[in-house]
Formats: sequence, C-alpha cells, structure tokens
Amino acid sequence: MSPTFKTIALIGKYKSPETAGPLGALAAFLRARGLRVLIDPLSAQHMDGHELEVRSLEEIGALADLAIVVGGDGTMLNIARRLAPADVPLVGVNQGRLGFLTDVSMGTMLDTVAAILEGNYVTEPRMLLEARVLRDGVELERVLTFNDASIGKGLDGGLIELEVRIDGLFVYNLRADGLVVATPTGSTAYALSAGGPILHPALSAIALVPVCPHTLSNRPIAVGGDSLIEVILHRGASAQAHFDSHSHVELAAGDQVVVRRYERSIRLIHPREHNYFHMLREKLHWSESL
Repeated sequence: MSPTFKTIALIGKYKSPETAGPLGALAAFLRARGLRVLIDPLSAQHMDGHELEVRSLEEIGALADLAIVVGGDGTMLNIARRLAPADVPLVGVNQGRLGFLTDVSMGTMLDTVAAILEGNYVTEPRMLLEARVLRDGVELERVLTFNDASIGKGLDGGLIELEVRIDGLFVYNLRADGLVVATPTGSTAYALSAGGPILHPALSAIALVPVCPHTLSNRPIAVGGDSLIEVILHRGASAQAHFDSHSHVELAAGDQVVVRRYERSIRLIHPREHNYFHMLREKLHWSESL
C-alpha cells in the first residue's frame, strides 16, 4: 500500500442522507486497511452509530492527506474552495448528474480507491480564481472560485453596461445580460452554456464570455492565466456578482470586480486510466450515432 495517504477524510453532499451508505462503505474499507478516517460534522449527522473521528473542514485541511468527496460537481466545487489553502488532494465520487469533477462511479468506488491507495493514480492540478468586489476602493468581498466569477443583470431584466480591463489595459465596453470569467474547469459550466470555448484543464488560461451581448461582435476571448481582470459596472439596476453560485454580491454603479489566479491550485486525484477527452465525449454526448 502506498504510504502517501495515511489519513483520509470523507465528505458527503450537504443535506443528503443518501450519502450515508457510500460513506459508511468507504469508512469500513479504509479502516480495515489500518488508515485513519476523518469525517466532517455535516456528513456525520446522517450516519447513525458510527465511530468515526469527526473533524471540521478546517481541521481536515490540517490533518488529512486525501479527501474523498461523495456527491455531485457542486459538492466538489464547495469542498475544493474550502480545502484549497491547505493543499489537500481530492477524489470525487459521483452521486450527482453530470460529474465533470466527480469522475469515480459509485459502482467502481471501492476498486478505484484501492488502486489509488496502491499508488495507481494520476494527479491533475486545477487553477482557481480569487475574486474581489470593490466599492470606492473599499473591499466588500473576497472569495475563491473554482468555476467562475460572473456579473449578471438583476430582476429588472435590463441590459447592464460593463467596462473590461486586462492588466490595466482597456479591452471593451459591453452591453449584455452579463459576463462570465471562467477557469478551464469552469469552461464546461456556465461559460459553455453562454457559448464560450472549452479550455483543457492543463492550460493556464482564463475565458471571458459575454452573456447575450447586445453587439454580436462581442465574442468570447481567452487570456493568460496570470492576467489581472477588472470589470467595472457602469450601469445596471440590481446587477449582481456571483461566484460559483455560492456567494452573491449586489452591485452598484462604479463597483469593480477584480479577478486573478489564486496562488494555490487544487489537486484532483484520478484513476490512472482517466482521459479528459473521453469524459467530454461521455458527458457532452459527442460521437453519438447519427
């Protein structure tokens, strides 16, 4: 057995009792191999009579060598943001729908984890973004985002007007429903729905994707991963900034959303046979019979 992973954290989808079965099976499997198993408090609530070591996510970040996340991509996004500062690698077991990030199936879960413990895995770094919302030079919000930071119109339904700058250079003024600033991971999420490009996760790049632009010549662009992106709201009643759909900020005219690459990356652990293009074909239904 690989000595790399000695303390393993188990984390399930929030408010989902159905994760208790898979988490219990994983816990028994890991403890039988003499490994220390941690579980977060929310997941532990669904597991009656367990004897696992309950630790907060902050403690898991300090103690765990590996975290196994059971849920969907939303769960993985949330846990990745929380554990990114601690550099804990993640394995995702898919109990959701698409599973772009949670690529281990329930049916092969134990076999895959066994292979990982034997050292049969590949590590894939994924970039995150750090986003800040500024009003009159004062920081209102600072968050990490794994998929994207987006600015969108509010409930009044009118177009918003944005100014976009990259590395201090003016790029364009945009009238649109919004703008998505996405990582390569997020390029297959909201940005893809808005017509953006798919960025391979090995790329150091950020996609800027307008949402329903008023001028059709406003097209998605990709810039270097170390770019500093500034988006200034000029007009837009009830406009909002959204970060991975987990944090939301009401914006006023003159507010700035400043986005740049976070100093740490997320490390995803995949089965050795993992193939990104196979995953795209499967999830996006490419190559289906005509």
